[in-house]
Amino acid sequence: MVLTEHMKQSGVTPALLKTTKKIKCPNCGLEFSLFQSRAIACKGCKKGAFGCQLARCLRCDTEFPLEGPLVKDWEKQKLLAEYMNGIVNNYNKSVGKKGNR
Repeated sequence: MVLTEHMKQSGVTPALLKTTKKIKCPNCGLEFSLFQSRAIACKGCKKGAFGCQLARCLRCDTEFPLEGPLVKDWEKQKLLAEYMNGIVNNYNKSVGKKGNR
């Protein structure tokens, strides 16, 4: 998906767009986004507070690195993981939810 001018005006960033890209679980083949993974499968995981650089499958709970499916190197993997963790933390704070399952 291409970041359009309207999307930029609405506050969509390249990093946010990347979190919505579909990734495939290497174990069961389910396709999902990093956004879904962090909001559903990773909710409450202690690693999330420390910048976890893994995606977790919604179906089989397999964890796998973001490097490869979403980013090309370790440094970008770390930045994307921290960005996504920040989004989930901000959401939880704004609705008064705790980050545990």
